[in-house]
Amino acid sequence: MSLNNTQNIDIVKVPASKIDSIDFENITFGNVFTDHMLICDFVDGAWQRPKITPYEPFLLDPSAKVFHYGQAIFEGMKAYKDDDDDVWLFRPEQNFERFNKSATRMAMPEVPESVFMAGLYQLIDLERNWVKKGKGNTLYIRPFMIATGHGVIAAPSDQYRFMIILSPAKSYYSGEVKVIIAEHYSRAANGGIGAAKAAGNYSAQFYPTKLANEQGFQQIIWTDDATHTMLEEAGTMNVFFRINDTLYTAPTSERILDGVTRKSLIALAEKLGIKLEVHPVLVSKIIESAKNGTLKEIFGAGTAAVVNPIVGFSFQDIYYELPKLENPMALQLKEHLTDIQYKLAEDTFGWTIKV
Repeated sequence: MSLNNTQNIDIVKVPASKIDSIDFENITFGNVFTDHMLICDFVDGAWQRPKITPYEPFLLDPSAKVFHYGQAIFEGMKAYKDDDDDVWLFRPEQNFERFNKSATRMAMPEVPESVFMAGLYQLIDLERNWVKKGKGNTLYIRPFMIATGHGVIAAPSDQYRFMIILSPAKSYYSGEVKVIIAEHYSRAANGGIGAAKAAGNYSAQFYPTKLANEQGFQQIIWTDDATHTMLEEAGTMNVFFRINDTLYTAPTSERILDGVTRKSLIALAEKLGIKLEVHPVLVSKIIESAKNGTLKEIFGAGTAAVVNPIVGFSFQDIYYELPKLENPMALQLKEHLTDIQYKLAEDTFGWTIKV
């Protein structure tokens, strides 16, 4: 797979860019969007010609199936600018492949590579001035697809819209994160859509997360739906645990998203000689390790924050504080990964692609 701009895409540019009105030093994540967006519709069983247009609202029929039956999927990616003003993407083929896996699971049409990748290339090339230099500055990329066919009969849509929108972002920092280990609610179940990046997965998390927030916690570490004995994800991120000098993370499954950051950190840990085991992580093991002092770190891994350290967790109304370390593995891994993304270190994995 390669990024290319061979796809014939109609481009309608804005009369004047709004970029000079944006305070890039004080951006709230996901609230500001660039001048243009990509649109491609699926009609009569075929993808139409994609187009890049000014970023603006669009109309949908009130009976559009996205509103009634939740056919909606998305991805999260980033673009980076190096010190030479070159723009880079990080493992975009992984997002493309996962997007279509999500589409298949949600009975939606797969998006062709010529639309997804070439559209992504041309849109970012057009908006490259929105990608700012400096570590911590990124352009967040949100490809998504919704069901636009009308009618309230319970069946898959016959029309869809694929889009890409872009949002400049600063380093994502949520402050100290304390979490609750879930004892009742679950993020996903076997046979469900937990491995798909479906919009409904995230809305279903909002209520239990609200309950956690009311108790003074920022997020939830989700447990398996059947027994609530296995730890799976932290909020909207994959999760890692460090016991002594070994990292542990759960394997991907029907319930756990195959995170791009997760698999990148696993590869980096192996290269750096950090011992890492991928297998089910039991709640009982983490509690025991917290009690005997061998639990050193817990951290989430995802596109927005890259790595998000967790300072403590609660289980069965008992709070466990994690030790404050001088050189935690979480930050070591984050530094190595972001150095690759910003072209500050050699990319020996071949993960970065120039736009």
